[in-house]
Amino acid sequence: MAVKALSSKKLRLVCNPDKLPFKTTAELKKPKHPLGQDRALEAVDFGVNIAADRYNIFCLGQQGTGKYSLVKQYLKKEAAKRPTANDWCYVNNFDEPRNPKALKLPAGKALPFKKDMDDMIEELNVVLADLFEGEEYHNSRQVIDEKYKDQKSEFFNSLQQKATGKNVALLRMPVGMVVAPMKNGEVLSPEAFEELPEDEKHELLAELSKVERELEDAVQGVPKWEKLKREEIKTLNKDVTYFSVKGMIGALKKKYKDIPSIIKHLKVVQHDIVENVDDFLEDEELDPHGLAAAAAAAASSGQSTEDMFARYRVNVIVSHKENSGAPIIFEDNPTQHNLIGNIERSQHMGALVTDFSLINAGAIHKANGGFLIIEARKLFMHPYVWESLKRALRSKQIKLERQSRESSVFSTISIDPEPIPLNVKIVLLGEPDFYYMLSANDPDFKELFKVEADFNYEMDRTKKNEHGLAAIIADFVKKEKLRNLNSHAVARIIEYSSRQADDTEKLSSHISLITNLVRESHYYARLSKSNIIGRTHVIQAIEAQLYRSSRIRDSIHEEIIRGNVMIPTSGEVIGQINGLVVLSFGRVCFGKPSRITCQVRIGKGDVVNIEREVHLSGPLHSKGVLILSSFLSTRFATNTPLSLEASLVFEQSYGGIDGDSASSTELYAMLSALAEAPIKQSLAVTGSVDQFGRVQPIGGVNEKIEGFFDICKERGLTGEHGVLIPKSNVKNLMLRHDIVEASENGLFHVYPIETIDEGIEILTGIPAGELDEEGKYPVGSINRRVASKLNTFFRKTMAIHSQSEGYGKGRK
Repeated sequence: MAVKALSSKKLRLVCNPDKLPFKTTAELKKPKHPLGQDRALEAVDFGVNIAADRYNIFCLGQQGTGKYSLVKQYLKKEAAKRPTANDWCYVNNFDEPRNPKALKLPAGKALPFKKDMDDMIEELNVVLADLFEGEEYHNSRQVIDEKYKDQKSEFFNSLQQKATGKNVALLRMPVGMVVAPMKNGEVLSPEAFEELPEDEKHELLAELSKVERELEDAVQGVPKWEKLKREEIKTLNKDVTYFSVKGMIGALKKKYKDIPSIIKHLKVVQHDIVENVDDFLEDEELDPHGLAAAAAAAASSGQSTEDMFARYRVNVIVSHKENSGAPIIFEDNPTQHNLIGNIERSQHMGALVTDFSLINAGAIHKANGGFLIIEARKLFMHPYVWESLKRALRSKQIKLERQSRESSVFSTISIDPEPIPLNVKIVLLGEPDFYYMLSANDPDFKELFKVEADFNYEMDRTKKNEHGLAAIIADFVKKEKLRNLNSHAVARIIEYSSRQADDTEKLSSHISLITNLVRESHYYARLSKSNIIGRTHVIQAIEAQLYRSSRIRDSIHEEIIRGNVMIPTSGEVIGQINGLVVLSFGRVCFGKPSRITCQVRIGKGDVVNIEREVHLSGPLHSKGVLILSSFLSTRFATNTPLSLEASLVFEQSYGGIDGDSASSTELYAMLSALAEAPIKQSLAVTGSVDQFGRVQPIGGVNEKIEGFFDICKERGLTGEHGVLIPKSNVKNLMLRHDIVEASENGLFHVYPIETIDEGIEILTGIPAGELDEEGKYPVGSINRRVASKLNTFFRKTMAIHSQSEGYGKGRK
């Protein structure tokens, strides 16, 4: 039975606007549920709510399927039900300053605590100054000073008495006590001493030496009153400081009595202030170098000498509002610093120094206790970040690494902060290829990201989903404050969505394509001063999109029309056929007809793929050509060798070719060449073929048909033009309206083909022929003519072989 062309109704599934339950999108409410992603969102729900470790989520799907917006929308609802995450601070470790301590605080407490500590430090500055300059403190100090002043006088007098009656004077100098020669009750100058007689000088020097020895013995036996004085002053300072600080610290302890980590820290702060109060005082008698030592200690830990109390401050790295729910963080630039955090450094006297106040949080700190969303592609653009993230997930803690000494020309004084416990759900967003690449090459990935949320790129074209898509459009229009669409405009967008899915039974899940089209339709509605977006505006937007991106397509079509690329669309030619290919440039894909030719001759059963011989054929195309040999051998040469050599080529093709969608086309050209039956050049073909001659579905069927139609239309449609497609591709047809119209008028035809025999009959107008009871094809049929040609090749091959053998015997 001859194959009939498809009716125009089969070429495009039209959406009837009268069957949509609204006149404009203003009548529609916000959609209650996400559209077409039930499977993926169920996986997200599982990954979020399972309590086990390492069940992080990878959301895979093509760009534009709404992964981020849908996941964030879901997480927002889930996070609102969960407790608010803790605040985190870093404070000084007074025992080991290079190992700052991490404080976990209830949500909303970190910033108030930091402010309270800052206020206490300011107050402490004032209070200490007032205390140690006050009359009460000075009186206490005076008592101590007087006590040891008397001891100094008694000690000096005792030394003076030892020198009495001798020609030696005991002098108090800045460097200590010294002895000097005397004569007649007066101290001799160096000049006067030199003028004395030698025997007198020797006598005086002997007395000086004797007194110095006695002085040294006396000093060694003196009680350690200088040390005792310093200790008494230190004790006084501690006592004074303790009673002052106790009140300030006590007030903070009372305020934060329910937070053990703060209470513990305040006790340590109080003890450190009391023990080190001398570092904050200028007391030369206590320690002439006290301030210098304190400044050096401050500098070594990164503190400025102006802020001697910096070690008591609080570095808040994460702060949340109370009752705000679990945090949701999207890190758009996941560098090492942005994701894991970092420790800043400042240069001081040729060294890079730091302390706890220079610790900065990363996104993983901010998301701790909640959810962290990252685009996988961006994550892998930065070195070491993936390993750092895996290390944190495996250890369940956030640890800031020390900076390598080799990474700087300066010597580095670094710190090793206390790790923070990690409790976070990581959600990676990426395309399917990225997910499969990680699964195949990184064993840790499958262990740490056990949940696969696969976002579909299409959904069923049901009334429910059509109405759901309309509701999404209505919600988008409201959010963007655009003009509303009438039902005719929405119906055209539904058809556009089905075309993007390349299937009349499906709708595209690329919501971004739909929303972009709505924006652009709004633009044309505004230009026409229409208060509502209609079907005309949607069509304008679609045509404008195509026009903006079709320069290359138009250039190729122009070359065909001008004859520079030879694509005949009329007449008949043996061994020549119009195949259809799809080209992709950026966002645009379009069909292009290609002239395929075949030459046959006697040979050894080889089908020469010229494209492969010059390395322009991809593996799938080469596979398709090899199938042709199998088909011919199985059908026509089961009992005899296939004595054929055929050459196939895409004429005027200057780039690589891949895919098997032209294999049926190449087989038609070969059958035409063998049967010497001309093929109608007004027809074009697409479809792959199997070894049994069955035509199989291919991709890009709409673009392929439109590409050939445009050439035929430009040259003038005659009613003979058409395309042969696999019957299984009929459900994919969403052709342009001008092709549907041409089909209605009998000017262009689309033939659904199931077998090679059906196709060759349409292309040549000659029956393919079926085997009769004797195992022969009908006389005049394509298959009979092919079989006869191959049999002729075989006989000639055998004759040549016989002649060769006879020639060989004669030679002997």
